Amino acid sequence: MSLNKKTFVLRITEDMFAKLSKWADDEFRSVNGQIEMILDKALKDAGRKAVQKEQVSSENSKLLK
Repeated sequence: MSLNKKTFVLRITEDMFAKLSKWADDEFRSVNGQIEMILDKALKDAGRKAVQKEQVSSENSKLLK
């Protein structure tokens, strides 16, 4: 991930924020970190972000086990 991050306002309902906050707490992340993780995964799943070589080989080795 790039160290240069764009700042912007995200408007979500209080209920959605509460659910994201709980999810983030469960995974020991901040809400911002959780949103970044969700967006990163969505970009990879949609084929809009390249998956790093190390991550691909790790995932492939898990599949072979």
